[in-house]
Amino acid sequence: MAALTMSLSACRDKQSFDIDLIVGKWVAGTEYWRYDNDGSGVTWDKADDVNEDEAQPFKWEFDSETNHLTHIHQMEMGGAIPKSYTLKTLNENVLAYTDKYDSTYTFNRVL
Repeated sequence: MAALTMSLSACRDKQSFDIDLIVGKWVAGTEYWRYDNDGSGVTWDKADDVNEDEAQPFKWEFDSETNHLTHIHQMEMGGAIPKSYTLKTLNENVLAYTDKYDSTYTFNRVL
């Protein structure tokens, strides 16, 4: 009986997201992320005196079954670094996700 209750609770707690809402430009402090609808994007930090035209490219993927958002950063010297997050909020104005250490990253849409 306890397993059934836990199972039903887990199903009820599962969030679903309209991943199309991620497309656009987001900011948290001086850090910017731009997600494009072709699964690519760029990131830059104005505190490092980096602008959008100098941004680091990445690819992104979303798994709707697990709500995992993966960034695959393309390194200048070659190679790629994947980073995985769990999406917590995605709407017209807010994007938030956590990493494997439960650190939360919250961004606001740039209008």
